[in-house]
Amino acid sequence: MSHTILLVQPGTRPETRTYCDYESVNECMEGVCKIYEEHLKRRNPNTPTITYDISQLFDFIDTLMDISCMVYQKSTNTYAPYNKDWIKEKIYVLLRQAAFSPNA
Repeated sequence: MSHTILLVQPGTRPETRTYCDYESVNECMEGVCKIYEEHLKRRNPNTPTITYDISQLFDFIDTLMDISCMVYQKSTNTYAPYNKDWIKEKIYVLLRQAAFSPNA
């Protein structure tokens, strides 16, 4: 488990910047999914169930002005930066594991 900080800037203005921290990379990737789900709920307030596929999630990530992660590296006691493509790869792996787990 590596402490992970998610940095998000949805719009062009610097005031739209925000961050969240998580106890692990997987929790952070789940957090990115939740951000998208909240976005969908705001856009579709009268829809009781929201569904989406991974390509829609990735399109949403691509529309963000910036999104990146800082992941704690115990060996060097520092945080390493990771970009959008890395985030999308980690989300893909996480969702694929969830889809193929016996409890899914």
